[in-house]
Formats: sequence, C-alpha cells, structure tokens
Amino acid sequence: MVQESKYFLTPLTLVSYGHFNTGGKGMELVSVNGMVIKSTPVGDYDKRLVLLTRERGRITAFARGARRMNHALMAGTRPFSFGVFTLYPGRDAYSVQNAEISNYFDELSMDMEAACYGSYFLELAEYYTRENMDGTQMLKLLYQSFRALLKPSLKNPLIRRIFELKAMVIHGEYTLEPSVSVGNAAAYAWEFVVNSPIEKLYTFTLTEEALAEFARAVQKDMCKYVDCAFHSLEILEVLAEK
Repeated sequence: MVQESKYFLTPLTLVSYGHFNTGGKGMELVSVNGMVIKSTPVGDYDKRLVLLTRERGRITAFARGARRMNHALMAGTRPFSFGVFTLYPGRDAYSVQNAEISNYFDELSMDMEAACYGSYFLELAEYYTRENMDGTQMLKLLYQSFRALLKPSLKNPLIRRIFELKAMVIHGEYTLEPSVSVGNAAAYAWEFVVNSPIEKLYTFTLTEEALAEFARAVQKDMCKYVDCAFHSLEILEVLAEK
C-alpha cells in the first residue's frame, strides 16, 4: 500500500545543512525533498540525474559510482525514486552524497503500460520545470499521479488527461473551459480538475464517451501550449496498436 508522503507536510523552507570534509576543508551540503525524473549513465560507473525538488526546482546532479553493484546509491538513483537527497553544490551541477528514499514506486516497473505513463509524466514535468523554480505543485502532482496509476479502478487514459490538464494549470497556460464542444460530464470534469487541489484530482471516473470528449479537449490545449515531442508517448501509441 502506498502511503502519503510525510515530506509534503514539512515547511517549504525546510533545508538542512551539513559539511562535507575533503582534505580538512569544509564544504556545505544541502538536503532537498525530491524525485528522480531522469537517470542516464555516465562513464563506467556514474549516473547523471535530473531531480525535481521542492526547494530548488529542477536540478542536475551526478551520483558517483551509483552503477557499481551493491553501491549505496544504486537503487535510490532510479527514476520515480522519491525522498530526501543530500547534495554537494558544485559550480555547474550537484553531487549526490546520500539518498533516503521513502517511495521507489517499484509497482510501476512491474506494469509496462503504467511504467510508460509514469515515464511520460516525468518527461512532461521536466519540460515544465526550471532551476530555482518552486517545484512543490508539480512534485505533488507526480506523486499523486503515480499513486493513481496503481489503482485498478482508475483508467490510465483518464489519469493521463487529468495530469496533462493540471500540469498546464500549474504552469499557467490553459483555457478556463474546454475549447471544443463537449457534454456536461466532460465539462464538469474540466472544471473539477482546474479548480480542485491536487490531492482530490483522482476521485472521479468518466464513461467512455465522456472520457473521449475530455481527452479531445485536453489534447486541443496540449497542441496549443506544449511544443515538444515525448518519447514515452510514442511507446504508448505502439502498445495501443497491439
């Protein structure tokens, strides 16, 4: 059972500091609440991470040795990993010193379709976020959306469209009402997603007809406001054809 994260209950200004000892010279460390939204190999044993954090927005960090078998950072540097990361700030990027992971969302990796939807959400979050930009709302949206993907009662295409619309709302680029003609159910769903807190988003379902209308309306805004191709969506389209 996935539990609500305690890290969203801490004050936004929570940043703890320590010192990293290198040759007697103290270096400041910073701890941030965040999630790994991208992980790529670097060299033989390292990883380059993109983290979405509450305190510092989207940042780049390197995890030295994280690809070595049984390394302490091996599991905590996978995509979807959520928790507290202790970092050393460098000139152009951070270095990961420690990761205390509260949720790996391992269940997503066991379902190919859910994993693709989750990867798409990470791609869209990376598209929208920037360094030194408050990442709280997008981080909450990711966390709640991953929880929703693990609920059999919710359809993944509905979760996708809710995520897309709320991401546009957070970013401030969206229409207050659907820009295409839809029925009452789809219109209400639009209003609900636009105005509801993130914690309440995934509390409704739609009929196939209403979902198709809602999806068409969200897609219209996505085409208008989002100028990017997403690799995970291409994979989802291939899966849908099978």
